[in-house]
Amino acid sequence: MLRSRIATVSFAVLAIASVSAAQQAGDQAPKIFTLSGEMLRGYQSVQRNLAEAAEKMPEANYGFKPTPEIRPFGQLVAHAALMQFNTCAILKGEPSPRKDEKEDAPRTRTEAIALLKASTAYCDPLVTPLSDTTMPEMVKTKDLEVAKGLLPASLISHGQEMYGTMAVYLRLKGIVPPTTERQALESKKGQ
Repeated sequence: MLRSRIATVSFAVLAIASVSAAQQAGDQAPKIFTLSGEMLRGYQSVQRNLAEAAEKMPEANYGFKPTPEIRPFGQLVAHAALMQFNTCAILKGEPSPRKDEKEDAPRTRTEAIALLKASTAYCDPLVTPLSDTTMPEMVKTKDLEVAKGLLPASLISHGQEMYGTMAVYLRLKGIVPPTTERQALESKKGQ
C-alpha cells in the first residue's frame, strides 16, 4: 500500500513538473518522441559507444581480464558483434551469416574491431527502416515468433550491458570511456 502511494505521489510530482516545464517553454513546438525514432537513436548511440570503446583499448590490452574467470576485453567485443549478427539475422529472417564463429576464437584488435563494424553494417539496413507501423509486425524463425521492434530493443539492452562492462575494463587500464570523454568535452564547451 505504501509503495502504491509513493508511486502515485511520484507520478503526480513528475506530471506537475512536466506541465510546468512545458508552460515555461512558451510558444516552442512540442518535441515528439516516437517509438521507432527513439529506438533508432538508442541503437545508433550503442553502436557508437561500442565502436569507440573497442577503438580506445590498445592492442596490448585486448587480452586483459580483470579476474581469471571472466572474458578478456577482445572477447567482449566479439561477443557484442556476434550477438548483433544473431539478432539482426532474426530480423532479416535468415540464419546468422556468422553462426559458426566463436566469440573466444583468437582475434587481433584489428580483427575484433572489423567484426564489430561488420555486425553494425549488417544490422544498419535492417534496423534503420523500422517505423512505428512496422515495429509490431511479427517475424518468424524456426524456433520463435517475435515483434520486429523487440529486436532493436534487444540490441540496445545487450549493447549497453557490453559497453558498461567494456567501460570498466577501460577504467581499470586508466583509459577514460568514450561517453565520459564526450561529457567532459561538452562541459568544457558550456563554460
